[in-house]
Amino acid sequence: METVLAIGKQSLMITLFVLSMMLIIEYLNVLTRGIWSKDLKAKTWKQILLGALLGIIPGCLGAYTAVSLYVHNIIGVGALVSTMIATSGDEAFLMFSIIPETALLLHVAIFIIAIVSGFAVQAVFKNRLAPKLSAKHFHLHDTPDCVCFEKKAIVYQLVHIRPKRLFLLLFILAMTLLLIMGFSHSEVSIDHIISMNHSEGHPAWIRITFLVVLIFSFFTVLTVNDHFLEKHLWGHLLRKHFLKIFLWSFGTLLVFHYLDQHFDLGQLVSENLWLVLIFAVLIGIIPESGPHFIFVIMFAGGTLPFSILLANSIVQDGHGSLPLIAEAPKSFMIIKMINIAVGLAVGAAGLLLGF
Repeated sequence: METVLAIGKQSLMITLFVLSMMLIIEYLNVLTRGIWSKDLKAKTWKQILLGALLGIIPGCLGAYTAVSLYVHNIIGVGALVSTMIATSGDEAFLMFSIIPETALLLHVAIFIIAIVSGFAVQAVFKNRLAPKLSAKHFHLHDTPDCVCFEKKAIVYQLVHIRPKRLFLLLFILAMTLLLIMGFSHSEVSIDHIISMNHSEGHPAWIRITFLVVLIFSFFTVLTVNDHFLEKHLWGHLLRKHFLKIFLWSFGTLLVFHYLDQHFDLGQLVSENLWLVLIFAVLIGIIPESGPHFIFVIMFAGGTLPFSILLANSIVQDGHGSLPLIAEAPKSFMIIKMINIAVGLAVGAAGLLLGF
């Protein structure tokens, strides 16, 4: 029971970090809406570069934006492939929270792979996969009353504070204090589970990063207007993501804790690397965030080579492709097959080269 409670605490901390990172991206997304270049449609290289940049944004907002641009015939299939290869969904938040150095290296790698793949695909398909405009296309966020920071409204919002804002401020403050007081130190801690070398420097870096993210989250909740608080933070991040991320984190950590008690996972994976690669690529087909947490946890624990984590990240795109399934299912199937081919090729090359 003590082990379950300890892992539950660590899952809560992971979930809070992931949601805090998602909040930052949501905040920046609202701040930068409407910046697309007017000549984007005529410049293929700009489309592909933009697609890769949207893809490496942690979470699925970048992928959603790319799908919206694609179904409006603003970007082509090469740019969308570039986005989906670069996208790692919500797993990117988890990677940056527990393996930040590797996460940065991986994102640089998939960014380059995404651009090269995008140009190759665009050269082959050109505009033959351009979707027909749909009456139910996925819209970019353009709500006029969605303001992130408005000085005149901050004082009024605090004087007439809503229960949800008060609850979130107190919750973030409590988690910050617990983190400072050593909440993440326990007999069965995430630092122990994910640390590859069990050194003290890496976990300290994680906690410092977490503290900075929490401070930004506190500032965001304190200053955003009621629309952002209700629609983006409460309605989107908490209601749609909190429980799912917590359960996947808790389940993955718990399963691997008990598996580690009975099996030598490192040896098991090392003796079946090619089967694990195929499995990682096939799991990548699932248009959902969560199932891929297993590969991040395995790599962080030292039981999975980088090449397989990279292959899974190339193929999977979280739930960023869900709007594409609804709008252009043919495009989804073709793009997913391209991603599988690229993921298998990169993963196999990595295994052969020994990384």
